[in-house]
Amino acid sequence: MNGLALSASKRDVLGKKTRFLRRQGITPTHLFGHGLESVPLQCDTAGLQRIIAQAGTTRLIALEIEGDKQPRSVFIREIQRDVCTGALLHIDFYQVRKRERIKAEVPIVPIGEAPALKEKGRILTHSLTSLSVECLPDKLPPQIEIDLSPLEEAGQAIYVRDIVLSPDVTVITDPDQMVVKVSEARVERVEEVVEEVVVAEEKAEEKTG
Repeated sequence: MNGLALSASKRDVLGKKTRFLRRQGITPTHLFGHGLESVPLQCDTAGLQRIIAQAGTTRLIALEIEGDKQPRSVFIREIQRDVCTGALLHIDFYQVRKRERIKAEVPIVPIGEAPALKEKGRILTHSLTSLSVECLPDKLPPQIEIDLSPLEEAGQAIYVRDIVLSPDVTVITDPDQMVVKVSEARVERVEEVVEEVVVAEEKAEEKTG
């Protein structure tokens, strides 16, 4: 279970009244799952914040619901925050079956340095930030690291097909989709643009003069 555990209790406060829970340091949550009726829950906000920082949306959590004999295996499915303050408003948990494969979006994390970027006027273009995969819940990687060190020249790229994962994980994303690429930076030649504008204005004056 990755050692991540979170306590929760059943929630009777619903709708707009949940704002009173937040004032008490409690965040309303919901538990969903395949063939499972939605269960309103509540969690201590501070503890929930710590779990979010550690688990994100790709690590299994042992959700210990008050009154239940066994913890539930869940992922964080959705995080709702206040757009102005960033405060937690609501969390959705998704309960999984350990023997049932799931689909998920796993973030891509570039590591290392691309030798090609040591030359001036070159940039690294990111075309993909996550990978769609399918696997058993306990095989889901929290992130997918890609090594940039093979990128030695401008124009070189890393594609989905170049990413090697565990045999337990099936990649759903198109293998021909580009992840990152080293490109030459486009420098706008201001002088040429200004000259073209001046020439165009002179021609226009000649026609009207």
